[in-house]
Amino acid sequence: MKNKAIKSIFTLSACALAINAATAQEQVTLEVIQVTAQKRSENAQETPISMNVLSADDLKEKSIEKIDDLQYSVPNLHMTETGISTQMFIRGIGTGNNQGFEQSVGQYIDGVHYGRQQLLRMPFLDLERIEVLKGPQSIMFGKNSVAGALNLSSAKPTQDTEIHLGLQYQPTIGATEITGMVSGALTDTLSARLAVRDYSEDGYVENTFKDRDETIREESAVRLSLMWEPSDTMNFLFKVEQDEFDGTGRQIEVIRDEPSLAGSPIPGATFSQILGALGHPNAISENELNYQRQADAEESNNNSLTNSTLTANFKLGDYTLTSVSGFVSYDFVETCDCDYTAAPIFSVFIDEEYEQFSQEIRLVSPLGEKFDWLGGLFYQTSELGFDDNIKIPTNSVLGLLSGGALSPLTGHGAGRNYQLDTDMFSAFFQGRYHFTEALTLTLGARFTSEEKTSSRIMNITDLATGNITTNPMAPALFDAVFGIQSEQSPLSPQGHNLKGERKENSFTPLINISYKIDQNIMAYASATTGFKAGGFDARANNVNSWEFEEEEATAYEMGIKSLLLDDTLEINLSFYRTEYDNLQVSQFDGVLGFNVGNAKETVVQGVEVDGRWIILDGLSMQYGVAYLDHEYKDFTNGNCHSRQVPDGDIGADGNQLCDYTGKSGQYTPKFTASIGFDYFTDISFLGFEYFRTTLGLYHSAKQNVDVNLNPLYEVDSYDKVDMRIALESENWNIALFGKNMTNEEVLTYVGNNPLSGSTFGTDTFYGFVDRPAVYGIQLDYNF
Repeated sequence: MKNKAIKSIFTLSACALAINAATAQEQVTLEVIQVTAQKRSENAQETPISMNVLSADDLKEKSIEKIDDLQYSVPNLHMTETGISTQMFIRGIGTGNNQGFEQSVGQYIDGVHYGRQQLLRMPFLDLERIEVLKGPQSIMFGKNSVAGALNLSSAKPTQDTEIHLGLQYQPTIGATEITGMVSGALTDTLSARLAVRDYSEDGYVENTFKDRDETIREESAVRLSLMWEPSDTMNFLFKVEQDEFDGTGRQIEVIRDEPSLAGSPIPGATFSQILGALGHPNAISENELNYQRQADAEESNNNSLTNSTLTANFKLGDYTLTSVSGFVSYDFVETCDCDYTAAPIFSVFIDEEYEQFSQEIRLVSPLGEKFDWLGGLFYQTSELGFDDNIKIPTNSVLGLLSGGALSPLTGHGAGRNYQLDTDMFSAFFQGRYHFTEALTLTLGARFTSEEKTSSRIMNITDLATGNITTNPMAPALFDAVFGIQSEQSPLSPQGHNLKGERKENSFTPLINISYKIDQNIMAYASATTGFKAGGFDARANNVNSWEFEEEEATAYEMGIKSLLLDDTLEINLSFYRTEYDNLQVSQFDGVLGFNVGNAKETVVQGVEVDGRWIILDGLSMQYGVAYLDHEYKDFTNGNCHSRQVPDGDIGADGNQLCDYTGKSGQYTPKFTASIGFDYFTDISFLGFEYFRTTLGLYHSAKQNVDVNLNPLYEVDSYDKVDMRIALESENWNIALFGKNMTNEEVLTYVGNNPLSGSTFGTDTFYGFVDRPAVYGIQLDYNF
């Protein structure tokens, strides 16, 4: 059925071409896209780096509301939520489960770094443009963007009055989105823009134990921007924003449940059967991907984000001085039924707080000279507090195992407190020398100095009082059974109270040469480096997994950007190779924790093709195709997947690890592709003046989505189809849309149910599952 649907879509597209080909049309050319990837506004086709750009119209027509929607329009971009974090990857490189990591793919909003993993869940609001920059972006965006960067630009206040009201309803998941915007002049020199968004969703995974759909989402956002232009030589843009995005339940289900081995509580029984024998027969009623789950403990996540940004521009003769001051803070509270069953085993409480202040000052020379340049200084300070508590309730089934030998665990929790303070300073410079109008050499460099101070402590507490336990058996069992070393454990006399300091300096140079073959064809080649600072493990349960080393990247890229067929066909081609030393990794320890480490040598290389094409007047296409080859060249210290025979190095906890040398990593499909068609024509119907339909197709080759690269979860390739049909007028638009119309069942993340293997002896997996087919309606009013 899926193949027939795709075939029909291509047939319709071919018919549209055939019908319109016979009609002579007035020549239409591609719109010039302006980007700020190099910290100044310039034509995307004259910017010698690999990037994908989506405008505000693209976001609306593709119903892109947050980053995990964006991945289906940008090849080689992957993003997913996990049980305890959020991850984003470009070209197979990203950041695993650990609050001690900075993101390998930097997110920048109006010049301010949003580097924490929780900020990736933030919905989009009133954006002007998104630029997805691929490969290390060390000079313009700093030390941590070793895989790429998302450069987001908010819509700015206008002197002309603009009003927008939008309503979107998706009955298949019970989702309603209301957006509003008003912009205009307050005085001759002062303008303002107010944008608001409210979103609610019932969810798409049925929790049969609680008889409700999940994840239930409630999101709201409000942003006020003020633009003051007192003269032609200066302007000030102030933005303040408050976001709340909350969820109840999770889009997680148990997808596989293999029987236990000899030596387990009930040999030959599945996790479901064992829990049934312990008094919970409906704890796992299904063990396949069917959008159903069972969970008993209450689950919620509450996110509150505040941002203030002040951008000032001053004309100093022909030069421009820019100052960007940013304050970002968030509070994230989550309760997780992290055994992912409807039996009382354990739960996790998480509280994360973060504050960041940054200041950038840069000076830009005038264009049109033989040599132009920009340079600047950057400072950022941040404080992160992360607390979690692994709670074993008094009625936990763990108390029934081994003849009650584990009963002292019940009613106790393993509480962790992690603190990380960071101060970072950098100076950067990039200059371009134009040998001729066609040949340009770009040289750049950034120096970064960073200091980190961190601590991590674990205590075993009595859940009833919240105080440190006085029961000597509970800490010993947490250590012996779960590998959780604590201040109270007699098995770990060293305790668990770690402190550390790091100071690192990095120098990251860049060289880029571009040559205009003619006015519309540019070839370029570049070599650059990237650096991601080392740090301190936030999530490990043993004291030996604490400090991890810096990560370095060396990247080579060559490409062509071209505009052909009388400016109607855009073809951009890039070949890339990036070599990573000490790639920072985090993998499940098979029990209740994640250990961090460094993969000694990793190489990613491949080819990307993208562009736009005006096929006929009214019919256009956007496309992107990517080939990726990801290989661990030297990675002998990987955590083993369930039931894997160890064959690697000895880990920090004394256990033998597994050798992943020669394998590809998580989220590394060989091929990804995105193709979109846009057809637009005049009509006269019920007061509407235009008819528009868009069609989007996304393909991903098979890829491994298991955090420990279990070969069971090298998932098959899949194809997604989105479509939108709209009637538009000068003021009103109405549209019907469908997303994932092929109804693909897509697993975005897979892991072993905690304790299923280590304590119960089974091989049980949970998976995050993406939305099934979703249909909806959009209404927009513009004034």
